[in-house]
Amino acid sequence: MNFINKFTIKHLHILHNSKIAMMKGHSFYCNSAHNILGGVRIIDMTRIIAGPFCSMILGDLGAEVIKIEKPGSGDEARKWGPPFINNTTESCYFVAVNRNKKSVCVDLKSAEGKEIIYDLAKSADILVENYVPGTLDNLKLGYNDLKNIAPQLIYCSISGYGSKGPYMKRPGYDVIAQSVGGLLNITGPIDGEPVKVGVAVTDLATGLYAQGAILAALIHRTKTGKGQKIDCDLFSTQIASLINIGSNYLNGGKEAQRWGTAHESLVPYQMFKTLDGYLTIGAGSDLQFQNLCKKIGMNDLSSDPKYKTNVLRVKHRDELLEILEKVLCTKTNKEWMEIFAGSSFPCGPVNTLRDVFSDPHLKAIDLVQTLNHPKTGEIKVVGPPVKYSDGLNEVRSPPPLLGEHTEDVLKNCLNYDEEKIDYLKRKNVIQ
Repeated sequence: MNFINKFTIKHLHILHNSKIAMMKGHSFYCNSAHNILGGVRIIDMTRIIAGPFCSMILGDLGAEVIKIEKPGSGDEARKWGPPFINNTTESCYFVAVNRNKKSVCVDLKSAEGKEIIYDLAKSADILVENYVPGTLDNLKLGYNDLKNIAPQLIYCSISGYGSKGPYMKRPGYDVIAQSVGGLLNITGPIDGEPVKVGVAVTDLATGLYAQGAILAALIHRTKTGKGQKIDCDLFSTQIASLINIGSNYLNGGKEAQRWGTAHESLVPYQMFKTLDGYLTIGAGSDLQFQNLCKKIGMNDLSSDPKYKTNVLRVKHRDELLEILEKVLCTKTNKEWMEIFAGSSFPCGPVNTLRDVFSDPHLKAIDLVQTLNHPKTGEIKVVGPPVKYSDGLNEVRSPPPLLGEHTEDVLKNCLNYDEEKIDYLKRKNVIQ
């Protein structure tokens, strides 16, 4: 009952509608000392990346995540391939962000489908959705529709541009947010064209912002007893993620430029070609630069008046980098990493995915997990990167098949009987 010690008896009904939780097998008290979000129920009405990434993080922490999908097709990411796993129709894309969830197929346009969401909302703590603003309002499933029947509900909307402003109705994808939010313009070779970051970093950052906001709202609810609406959007997240580059413009009037792997304000801080690949070195302080020069056998370089401080090294960037490049290209990545062992400056090879997933450190920390999937057999996922000293953050179940848990959720969460479930199937409300 450690969970009860944290949240007093008078607040138990706030964290969850306890009357419903203790009915219907909702695991409010089960293993509460270990499942950090055990007993928290989430209605996940998201697709693609940002929303599913957010709900997956919460699911890893023990929340019950009920993924609402469109009958017949489901989350669009299910079809985003190739590659697909073991010659099935299960996409690697979908598998990456949908573990620890239950899939329930509901036709949201039908009156009966809406009733299912209303019933779930009454017993849920959180709803996460990423429809274009106004879409769920038109379906009578917006926050204003649900807050009266489920005042405890934390309703998180993830969109491209937020719920107000001239762009609010525009659909939002990661690469568009990277474009409009300035990231593409500062990414790529110095003299080259703008380049998209290799993964959907704006989607992921938005999912992380949403996850943090949801947890903050849960804490706020223990104080007030009320749910609330949260708005997260890709555009705002991307601009917030410009950090020092955005500050340089706002406070220094400095327009950004592309630097490849180099850093505008630190030298050396970039990728260098080696005998067999590329190695990234970050000497962010004068002492680290001195250590680098010693390791490469060029002590005199750190005492050269042109390179003694970072300000001077930035001023004489091109000349210094030419010297370092000539030295670093004489040995392999492995040789340099052996020479740099124990150094004060950070460094590492530019790895392929084969290199990444065969890395001895990765294997030692057991980050990659293997699951048995009902359709594909064994699948591998990258597990949660955060560890807790007193609580589980873990991979428990594989990404669900489309509609795999519809009947289970309707029976055990909502107490629907067989007759009602059969009726909803005949009307194609559920799958």
